[in-house]
Amino acid sequence: MDWPYLLNNFDGRISRKTFWIAMAAVTVAEIFGHLLAEQIQGDRLSAIVDLAFTYPEFAIAVKRGHDRTVPLWLLIAFFGAGAILDLLTVLEMTGTEDEPSMLSLLIALPFTVLGIALLVELGFRRGTPGPNKYGPDPLAPNAMPPRT
Repeated sequence: MDWPYLLNNFDGRISRKTFWIAMAAVTVAEIFGHLLAEQIQGDRLSAIVDLAFTYPEFAIAVKRGHDRTVPLWLLIAFFGAGAILDLLTVLEMTGTEDEPSMLSLLIALPFTVLGIALLVELGFRRGTPGPNKYGPDPLAPNAMPPRT
């Protein structure tokens, strides 16, 4: 598996298997980062850790979105909403667990719905058969990811 390509590149397509392996690896690393951040400083540092992992998660999702021909604006909306929620946490503008701020609720509810929809779309549905404008079918016997 070409990790630099998966985590840093926005070109090409990846299969569901590659998507799940890459997201699992990034998620495990992110969980360890969150546990450490919570011990050091709490929610604010944990939100910064979450922001740091947004880029590689977005890169993986974009390539998988290319395989499904998902519009890029949907992924930008999802990851942008997550970044805004993290920024609100860093700025201590999300309220409390008992009384969350209205702004964070207005962002978090659609963010959650879109996240579930994207999980189904990217994680469970087969990609576009054959080549598309983003590259060859990653399930084709001789398909190689683009190297740029």
